[in-house]
Amino acid sequence: MYNGSKIILGLIIFLAIATFPFYSNFGKSAVMPSPSTDTPVINQLAKKECVMSAEYMKKEHMKVLDQWRDEVVREGKRDVITVGGRVFEKSLQNGCMQCHSNKSKFCDECHSYAGVKPYCWDCHFFREGGQR
Repeated sequence: MYNGSKIILGLIIFLAIATFPFYSNFGKSAVMPSPSTDTPVINQLAKKECVMSAEYMKKEHMKVLDQWRDEVVREGKRDVITVGGRVFEKSLQNGCMQCHSNKSKFCDECHSYAGVKPYCWDCHFFREGGQR
């Protein structure tokens, strides 16, 4: 075998480098965030409900927001949504952020945990506290 020791050494170095992302993070796990719904508007509600169930919104909120964006911006449909007597405006800033005025605790924690950078805030402007 020609240069057998060099080949084996090269394979060991290659495997060490190729598997580094796996063993360097072994045993480390980030704590799953728990989005805070502690806002003045939500605390005043007798019945805390959104346009859909909390479980649905956790999994599908991006689809709801995309659908609303398409309907409002592209089709001009600015219909409101009424759930349990409450009227919701199809709007990130005027609808969602009125209740979820704690963007850093409600939105950013989960997006950071999931490694997602939503492009919502490329166009929308947000002030902490939900004030315009």
